[in-house]
Amino acid sequence: MTSLYDVQAEKLVKRLAEKLKGDKVLSPPTWSSFVKTGSHKERPPMNPDWWYIRGASILLTIAKNGPVGVSKLRSKYGGRKNRGVKPEKFRKSGGSIIRKLIKQLETAGLVLYKKDTVHKGRIITGKGASLLNSIAKEVSKQ
Repeated sequence: MTSLYDVQAEKLVKRLAEKLKGDKVLSPPTWSSFVKTGSHKERPPMNPDWWYIRGASILLTIAKNGPVGVSKLRSKYGGRKNRGVKPEKFRKSGGSIIRKLIKQLETAGLVLYKKDTVHKGRIITGKGASLLNSIAKEVSKQ
């Protein structure tokens, strides 16, 4: 049985992004072509499909790290800000992109909000887990 941890994450995310784009699960807003992903970035992403890749990466992160909130995802996608002569500092990524992607994944039924226990945040649903497992099998065969 192939699991998420047995395949390379880069190949899995790339294939998952193609699947999410093909099934029209994610739809980038009009502003996504010229927005930066955080204050630490100097320019917008060069890849035109970056919205789907980020959504696939968020789905995989939620599946692996289970209940995850927006703040943890902002830290994950953050980076060092170049401040000129001053030393670089870590900055979180923008939260709006992450919130909108999570909302789209929730409407697709792949992710759901869990608040019952001590840890609250987004967890993966059965539908999302089966999607990830089927794509992991597909990637491992290649």
